[in-house]
Amino acid sequence: MENEKLQTIRHSCAHVMAEAILKLYPGTKIAIGPAIDNGFYYDFDFPTTTKFTETDFPAVEKEMRRIIAGNHDFIRKEVSKEEALKLFAGQDYKIELINDLPAGETITTYEQDGYLDLCRGPHVANTKEINGQAFKINKIAGAYWRGDSNRPMLTRVYALCFEKPNELKDYLTMLAEAEKRDHRKLGVEMDLFHLDPENPGQIYWHPNGWTIYTVIQDYMRVKVRRDGYQEVNTPAIMPRSLWEKSGHWGHYQKNMFITESEKRLFAIKPMNCPGALEIFKSRVRSYKDLPLRLAEFGHDVRNEPSGTLHGIMRVRGFVQDDAHIICREDQVAEEVAKFCKLLKVVYHDFGFDDLVVKFSTMPEDHVGDLETWARAEKALADACHEAGLEYEIQPGEGAFYGPKLEFKLYDCLGREWQCGTIQADFQLPSAERLDATYVGADNQKHHPVMLHRAILGSIERFLGILVENFAGAFPTWLAFEQAAVVPVNDSFADYAKEVNDLLVASDIRSNAYLSDENMRQKIKVITKEHKTPYILVVGENEKNERTVTVRFRQSSGLEQKTMKIEEFIAYVQDKVNNHVIGI
Repeated sequence: MENEKLQTIRHSCAHVMAEAILKLYPGTKIAIGPAIDNGFYYDFDFPTTTKFTETDFPAVEKEMRRIIAGNHDFIRKEVSKEEALKLFAGQDYKIELINDLPAGETITTYEQDGYLDLCRGPHVANTKEINGQAFKINKIAGAYWRGDSNRPMLTRVYALCFEKPNELKDYLTMLAEAEKRDHRKLGVEMDLFHLDPENPGQIYWHPNGWTIYTVIQDYMRVKVRRDGYQEVNTPAIMPRSLWEKSGHWGHYQKNMFITESEKRLFAIKPMNCPGALEIFKSRVRSYKDLPLRLAEFGHDVRNEPSGTLHGIMRVRGFVQDDAHIICREDQVAEEVAKFCKLLKVVYHDFGFDDLVVKFSTMPEDHVGDLETWARAEKALADACHEAGLEYEIQPGEGAFYGPKLEFKLYDCLGREWQCGTIQADFQLPSAERLDATYVGADNQKHHPVMLHRAILGSIERFLGILVENFAGAFPTWLAFEQAAVVPVNDSFADYAKEVNDLLVASDIRSNAYLSDENMRQKIKVITKEHKTPYILVVGENEKNERTVTVRFRQSSGLEQKTMKIEEFIAYVQDKVNNHVIGI
């Protein structure tokens, strides 16, 4: 969310939009209209005779500008519950909100140009503070009243809103660019994956997409092994008894897929942490064994509402680059600092160097006592200081079992993505939960701390971010096809195949294009659909001199260069081994 002034302008503009719609569509009932990132929305219940569509946007915007030009004051007034019920008679959704207010709570209304709304505020002093050229209604969607599928479906009208027209223009330009980069669109064009509406939230990876997926996974596997982790794998289905002990059954059950066998309940795992602790508990552990770093590419399944799913960014089935560090309390700061160092290296290799760190503290729905939470939050804060990290506090946004750090990166369009996280958990290993212990230097049993951490988070989601960040034109080390060998004509097909074989033998992902299409048609497909970094054209000169003419991907700024085969192989291997973002 942006600065407070802008949020106030957006909230005020939402009231102006509600006024305009009530004037243009009499009989409409109003619900709520909060400010959100980049704008606001308002929920409406239109009369059955009114079908509000995108074609209505210009008329509403025109009326909004007329209202704004009137320089109307926003007038705040405190009213009693009885007054409020009278003022909003006939507005069913406002009446429900009023009746649900706690006894004694101050009720406020805001009025501008004769339009009255139930609202806590704040608002700008006058409509002249809203720039009539800096907002734009941009979409509509259905939204259940109060998010309850058993309640009426309302029409949610979204709008963008900024302080200045040029800020709106810049944002619209960014949206247009984002649409061109949409991973769902590019996923089809590049034959990366597909999604089946009959199996929501589950991804069918095609060879091209799975190649990138495994490159990412293999890269992370090497990184964590070199950083002192041991890879494990835990069952996909675990019994209710384990989930009850961990606390997930009571706090996360609505997101779990439940199954039954032999009159016992099981759950498909939505996360991997209980399994990691079961491995820890499988033998007696000494303080000398700690920290124990267990990494797992755990396949998790979560029962996300179908309406929240979005391409491969928000799915039901996914794999995390998960790990659990089981350590002593005095090791937390060092382990968090070590994790942060690894995270920065990984993000750099994928082309992300700008990070924001958010510190999420104890939520209302939590397990454990306040004293333990205070210790956990202090340990994480101390670790941040040791790692030299500045952070922003997110009050009440921690996991139910512990506070956490969230690492947010920025893509080439300036969009923020939350991927990495590390959480300090004093609860799950405790006697009240899974009762994990180690033998200390004093020969007594102690409960360790568990650090839950991920760098990429969901690999599926991270790959979606990469598709959009690079617009499908992946750096060489990530591209599913690193080189394409194209003969000038059929006479040089044998040489093209020989070159391709040499590249493949050198672990370069290459294909020889030997179909009956002409060279220009082949290059068009390779450039548009595969976005291959290097196209190797071979003809008579190349065959005679044992060379290849390399056409570099257009976005690289390079054109073409003739190279010896061995020279080209060494060139690509250097780009891959050093995870170079350019080509």
